[in-house]
Amino acid sequence: MSYTVILQQEPDGGFVAVVPALPGCVSQGDTRGEALANIREAMSVYLEDCVESGDPIPTEAGREIVEVESPA
Repeated sequence: MSYTVILQQEPDGGFVAVVPALPGCVSQGDTRGEALANIREAMSVYLEDCVESGDPIPTEAGREIVEVESPA
């Protein structure tokens, strides 16, 4: 399955990764690569928990990415 991951660099260092389609699925890492590896693991655990508890696996629908050019 594919999900959008929002990766944000923290001002004091490190990265935070959030999966909007999986409420509460958040992770972090000291590097971009570490944060992405950690969020993949968190996503897997989240989806396994859904299956074990009999909950539906969330899908991501209607998300679009829009880019705009800076006026400067």
